Amino acid sequence: MMKRVLAVIFSLMLFMTAGCGPEQQGKDTKLSKLTIGLMPDTDSIPFIIAAERGYFAEEGVEVELVPFKSAMERDAALQSGNLDGAVSDLLAVIFARSGGFSMHAVSYTDGNYNLVAGGNAGISAAADLRGKEIAISRNTIIEYVTDEILSVNGMKEQDVSKVVIPQIPVRLEMLQSGNLAAAVLPEPMASVAVASGSRYVTGAGDLGINPGVIVFTDTSINEKAQSIRAMYRAYNKAVKYLNDTPRAEYIDLVMEKSGFPAPARDALDLKPYHSAGLPAEKDVEEAVRWVKSKELGGDYSYDDLVSKLLTEEK
Repeated sequence: MMKRVLAVIFSLMLFMTAGCGPEQQGKDTKLSKLTIGLMPDTDSIPFIIAAERGYFAEEGVEVELVPFKSAMERDAALQSGNLDGAVSDLLAVIFARSGGFSMHAVSYTDGNYNLVAGGNAGISAAADLRGKEIAISRNTIIEYVTDEILSVNGMKEQDVSKVVIPQIPVRLEMLQSGNLAAAVLPEPMASVAVASGSRYVTGAGDLGINPGVIVFTDTSINEKAQSIRAMYRAYNKAVKYLNDTPRAEYIDLVMEKSGFPAPARDALDLKPYHSAGLPAEKDVEEAVRWVKSKELGGDYSYDDLVSKLLTEEK
């Protein structure tokens, strides 16, 4: 009889542990550390808040935040294995997959990408861009938004002169110094430019597109799923804090930790953030269409590019 009881207990133990990945979830299990790449934009603010207010620690996950000034530097760090995930965009996911590197978008972000013209450039509407220089970063969300703006306004890529400036702070500085007619910038850099005399023209929000995402490498998704879920619980706490708290209570912290230029303190106008959710199919389809039109990548489906980690059973 005792042997039968022991056999049943042993079978139950095997059943309970079957299917567990490298990182098992348990009361006493230590979650794997995550390293996340951030860009100098408003999408990074929830991560800063989650770190500084101890939300990551509350969820039992260690998260190292690494700042980058350009998408190229960020993507190189992802593909070299130095990052688990990053604030990124759907274009970067497509390019990575096309280049043989496996990563997926896990959630959308709330950032905006705006076209801003120099104060003396004579540009008050998108139609005035014809024949002018626009600063961009090549093969990124910035160029995608730029091309969408041109298309909506009856122009083609050849109707403007694209100036490739990968580093966002340098792009902002050259616009402010009058060396560029226009630039596409993420927030808060676009608002900083406007506060210093540039003119807002249009942006991704006006076009109804949102290609910004948080990405993770497939290795991290497979091996650190519980850590990623814990990170998102902390992220959502930070979103709630930002939406419920007066700006004055956190702006100094954000300025200290973000690397935003000093004028962003007054220029930064944060819209309500959303809790983490899956990217919209429309945004994925539009991003794939653009990449195919440039002959820069293959034809990918939604499931090829987006992980369902946040909706899967834990």
